[in-house]
Amino acid sequence: QVQLVESGGGLVKAGGSLRLSCAVSGLTFNNYRMAWVRQGPGQERALVAGVDWRGMYTYYGDSVKGRFTISRDNAKNLVALQVNFLKPEDTAVYFCAALSGYGNIKSISSYTHWGQGTQVIVSS
Repeated sequence: QVQLVESGGGLVKAGGSLRLSCAVSGLTFNNYRMAWVRQGPGQERALVAGVDWRGMYTYYGDSVKGRFTISRDNAKNLVALQVNFLKPEDTAVYFCAALSGYGNIKSISSYTHWGQGTQVIVSS
């Protein structure tokens, strides 16, 4: 059974930092590209960051460039998102997602496995 389990969310003041983690099991982790996707209140899901199989290529949404960093540890089947200089508009549920094959890493519809999400709330 494939499982993606996020952790690390919480309540933080603007300007603060968090480190989100996603533990993956039930699939061959290094065969999958990974991403973090968020959904704010009343908003559609938006891709925040993506990483390729070896962590050599990363992608970031425009709103988080320079503040967020995605990384992966293939030995531990983990993908992380370091989020710095948080803003109230970063408030959202953050989901971990996995993509197999050669789909478009920038397209949410390409991702085949999803976690349940972890809530991040940024107060002003």
